[in-house]
Amino acid sequence: MTDGWDWRQPGGTPTPAGPPGSGGTPAGPPGTFGGPPGGPTSSPWWSDALADPWRDPYAPAAVVVPGPVGDADAEPEPVTDPDAPGRPALRQLLLIPLITALLAGTLGGALGYAFAVRGGVTGGVVLGAGATDPPALAQRRPESLAGVAEKVLPSVVTIRVASLGGTSEGSGFIVSADGHVVTNDHVVAGSAGKATVVFNDGSTAAATVVGQDPESDIAVIKVSRTGLRPVEFGDSDALAVGDPVLAVGSPLSLANTVTAGIVSAVDRTMQAGEPGGPTRYYAAIQTDAAVNHGNSGGPLVDGAGRVVGVNSTIKSLVADGQEAGNIGLAFAIPINQAKRVTQDIIGTGKARRTVIGAQVGGTGAASGGAGGVRLAAVEPGGPAAGAGLRAGDVILRLNGRPMTDPTDLIALVRKFAPGSVVTVEYRRGSNRQNASVTLAADAK
Repeated sequence: MTDGWDWRQPGGTPTPAGPPGSGGTPAGPPGTFGGPPGGPTSSPWWSDALADPWRDPYAPAAVVVPGPVGDADAEPEPVTDPDAPGRPALRQLLLIPLITALLAGTLGGALGYAFAVRGGVTGGVVLGAGATDPPALAQRRPESLAGVAEKVLPSVVTIRVASLGGTSEGSGFIVSADGHVVTNDHVVAGSAGKATVVFNDGSTAAATVVGQDPESDIAVIKVSRTGLRPVEFGDSDALAVGDPVLAVGSPLSLANTVTAGIVSAVDRTMQAGEPGGPTRYYAAIQTDAAVNHGNSGGPLVDGAGRVVGVNSTIKSLVADGQEAGNIGLAFAIPINQAKRVTQDIIGTGKARRTVIGAQVGGTGAASGGAGGVRLAAVEPGGPAAGAGLRAGDVILRLNGRPMTDPTDLIALVRKFAPGSVVTVEYRRGSNRQNASVTLAADAK
């Protein structure tokens, strides 16, 4: 068998090379073929393979398919190279974007999984339930505690006062758009007329003291800023035990703190004051909302976000000189009283003190009675004298409120505005009588 190079016929005799154009094999270099017999010398060596009976020792003849009869000059059927580039079919055009989309989706899914794993999210486990409420119900309702806090907080400030003893802090609330702020007198005492106000958003402004009333524990300062949001006032006389309230302020320097509780008592009379300072009398709103040092001067608000009191003092179990903390006994000045004092300070620079025109000398039990407050002296021409009261009379009730201690009478009288008419039930000897007393302002 031969591979087509330098082949020989059976028997070992080489085929002689003929001259060009003859029926033999054209001469050429040893080991090569020429053109086919009778064909052009430029024909490839394989073009006469079908006419070559020696192309394969085991195939003595080739099958030749003749061309069409009578069309000797017909052009040969064109041959198409299957490997040549051609026009893409429609199926191929559709496959390209499909494959691209699949690759993009696969890549996006892989990246999403990688980011989720990197962010600490593991697949396969769904935690929590989906939202069940419509988006509108997911918002805080205005009457909710969160809604009330959102309403009040922009109007509450922190007040910092520098003194010889260092810097002290308290709270306050904006009462006018032009910058008036209400706080406690004991917050700005020793301030030399200057203070710094820190607003809810963290911005600060210098403030000057407009006026102070040590006996009512109310002070007014003013900041040089306009467009502020003042609080809405409520009616402290309309409060009832059990009403919900919130205390807002900066306890222990923790600004924008909100605590919740209820009204524990109303007209809780008490006496307070610092050593060497004025004695203060409160007919206060008692609450169990958590109040600590720094809450002083901040607002006590009702369930509608209206200010009903000024947080002022707390009771504690610690000894004198120790730092007191919240035990659920906090007291606020009723806003009706605080608002009146504030208007006096802004208008005249000082507050009027309401008096009954008498001095108390002890309890009724000291004179053999069963309670009440005994009058030690009655000022001539004063409110008590004008109502017919005398020294030695024992005041049993003021507007229905029982009197058991001298503090009760002083605190309740100062709660009312000058000119208010109150009903006094008193005992003279063994007789009980009633009188209407028109309270007046102190001459100071």
